[in-house]
Amino acid sequence: MNERIKEDINLLPEKPGCYQMYDINDEIIYIGKAKNLKKRVSQYFLRSQSGKTFAMVSHVEYFKIIITKTEKEAFILEMNLIQKHLPRYNILLKDDKHYPYIALHKTSNPYISIARNLKDKKCEYFGPFPLSTNAYEMVNLLNKLFPLRKCNKIPSSPCLYYHLNQCLAPCINKVSKESYEVILNKIEKFLKGDNKEFLKEIENKIKQYSNNLDYENASSLKKSYDAIKHINDKQNVELFDNLDRDIFAFNIRDNYVSLSVFIYRKGMLIAKRNFVYELIGEINEFVVSLIYQYYEFNTLPSEIVIGNNEIANELTDKLGIKSICPTKGKLFELLNLVLNNAKEDLDEHFASARLSDDKLELLEELGKILHIKTPYRIELYDNSHLQGTNAIGAMVYFYNGEPLKKNYRKFNITSVNKKDDLESMKEVLTRRFTRLKEENGIMPDLIILDGGQTQLEVGYNVLKDLNINIKIVGLFKTDKHRTSGLIDIDGNTYFFDDNKPLFFMLTRMQDEVHRYAITTHIKKRNKSMFNSIYSGIKGLGPKKIEVLNKAFPNISELKNATIEELNQILPKEIAIQLLEKIKKEYK
Repeated sequence: MNERIKEDINLLPEKPGCYQMYDINDEIIYIGKAKNLKKRVSQYFLRSQSGKTFAMVSHVEYFKIIITKTEKEAFILEMNLIQKHLPRYNILLKDDKHYPYIALHKTSNPYISIARNLKDKKCEYFGPFPLSTNAYEMVNLLNKLFPLRKCNKIPSSPCLYYHLNQCLAPCINKVSKESYEVILNKIEKFLKGDNKEFLKEIENKIKQYSNNLDYENASSLKKSYDAIKHINDKQNVELFDNLDRDIFAFNIRDNYVSLSVFIYRKGMLIAKRNFVYELIGEINEFVVSLIYQYYEFNTLPSEIVIGNNEIANELTDKLGIKSICPTKGKLFELLNLVLNNAKEDLDEHFASARLSDDKLELLEELGKILHIKTPYRIELYDNSHLQGTNAIGAMVYFYNGEPLKKNYRKFNITSVNKKDDLESMKEVLTRRFTRLKEENGIMPDLIILDGGQTQLEVGYNVLKDLNINIKIVGLFKTDKHRTSGLIDIDGNTYFFDDNKPLFFMLTRMQDEVHRYAITTHIKKRNKSMFNSIYSGIKGLGPKKIEVLNKAFPNISELKNATIEELNQILPKEIAIQLLEKIKKEYK
């Protein structure tokens, strides 16, 4: 602990607020909140620490504080600051399992869709569905059973669904609010499990199709049947109060925390989740922070259950929903079951040696090899085009060795010669770092280009012209085009064949930038192909094109479409024009 920290500790107020820990490079490495700033911050430096907390404290050069009126204000400020600065020692819970919901859009002309974002207040949501296939099957079935519109935007003329009696066609008919309410009530009852008679009817139809050797229709109905059963099936552990609740429990071992959650919807257990992270700071604050971040990705239930009174009270205050700590009864039994799961998950995590500090150690090692500070923020760049058409530049962003997809960027290449990869790379890097500099954005610690010495020289000159000092390296490949290591502007090569963990981490990063560049290029190319095919066809406007894109989502399906299929969407003369153009351009 240096003299500045000693002096600042003495000046700390006994008030709520946030604190920011800075390293020697004036970078925020940790953000926390406290009910009492003096008591909380001084604990880091006056008590003995271990594990990741010790590593964080050892890097602290100084700290700053922001005083708030209440602890709740400090909590909200803490979360906002973490999302803004992404400090390397704060846990950033990555919940990439965005379970789908079925959304009932209660607009003037309602419709059904799959939703992963639950922020539309005009919708009623049903789920989540741990198996996304069940959600999609259910939506398809509901669209067949109930005649709501299928289009996101109402077209000017009726589509195929109207002729199949699967849509009331609000495009040409004025549907009363009362008619819609009858349908919506039926859908709501259906999704809440009131569908036993209908299940029996489907079972009989499946038997009929099978007896008639019509296995295609039998298989299609079986998928719908399974989707409905997925909603209705009782779990081994169930509750009978029809309530949405999440049950949390946590376990600690050797400074690592395992947080488990059982997800109950309508009284039924539908999923289990688990997260394991190394502990920083005080355990209750750590768990509250994890749960709060969890609900950044997931919808709030009616009730939270957790076996800690202090955490339960804080969650009630922070999230504004009922949080309880049972001591007996059915919920207490379930709480112990979740706790056992948390213990088992932590044991499994240790056994498989997937500890979260491995990547940080590899990044520290990479920094030493390249003679730079630890590259916690890495940007990788690649280009993709087809004979110069639909050229794009792609950048992927890794933070603490993990992909941070919200920071990914794509660039539509505007230079004249789009076949020139060097010119494209120059354009992409110039646009990226000119903007970062103008907006005073956070610069990466390391730039990796998917190219050799020539691309590296282009990138180096771009940074030099912008007066930006960041280490830039290229991926070094053998004569068999196999990535073997990195190369810098001075021609120094760094081989990692004898350091397999570091080599594999860099390979995964390279694979990710390739994947992103190629998929982004394909999306642009498909869009360009569609635009090319549709342009110049008289009578084919934006609304009809939107319907076509839904019916034929990729170019190959459109190329194989028949006149009969197209005629269900388009007037016959327009369908003929479109087919003729497709045959002409794709011989």
